[in-house]
Amino acid sequence: MIMILKLKKPSVFLTLALSFCCSGCGMVSVIGSPNPGETKVPAEFKFAEHENRKILILVDQPGWLNAQVNLRYHLTNAIAKMLIETIKIKPENFIAYSKLVDFRSSRSDFSLLSPARVGRELNADIVLSVNIEDSQLTQMPEREYYTASLDVRAALFDTVTEQRLWPEALESKRVRVGFEVESRGLDAAVSRLTSASAYCIVRYFYDCPRNKFKIADDRSAVEWGEW
Repeated sequence: MIMILKLKKPSVFLTLALSFCCSGCGMVSVIGSPNPGETKVPAEFKFAEHENRKILILVDQPGWLNAQVNLRYHLTNAIAKMLIETIKIKPENFIAYSKLVDFRSSRSDFSLLSPARVGRELNADIVLSVNIEDSQLTQMPEREYYTASLDVRAALFDTVTEQRLWPEALESKRVRVGFEVESRGLDAAVSRLTSASAYCIVRYFYDCPRNKFKIADDRSAVEWGEW
């Protein structure tokens, strides 16, 4: 038996209910599921809160590593550019790379100095220490085609207290990037490699849109479910 209810005047509640029913699952999806681009991966260190402090980007590598010529220079520039463009750090707040080069060459004990000590000697407040652990850049049989990878560990230090500001874990943050093929030549391969590494470091310093956190050249083994 079908019962028919006669209402003298449709209620507001009934009107809303009918609206939801008629709209189907589409409206529920829109209301209940935020756009991935609107959600953020929280920053592990709020770099913007320290934007007025002097910053030294200290890229280093072991003597035995046969890395690409000027890799330290290119990676330093890529990181500085990313911090300037993404977090709006003023260019004048970075310690010039040339000052680091001069200091490195003048100190026979440079390899024994802590990142914080190097930063303090160069009048920096914060040191972003990036150690290159492995670098591979190989030309393929096809002319001007390259395959490459770059593994680094990064950490932030306060030069006065020598306290590590980031990451909170006992070990420095490991970042791995690489690609199978770059067809635009050597310069493009180096630029792509260092830019990817810079991005994967700087993404931890601001609330990064979730859909932009991981990039194609990222090999850092970041599990999607973990962030």
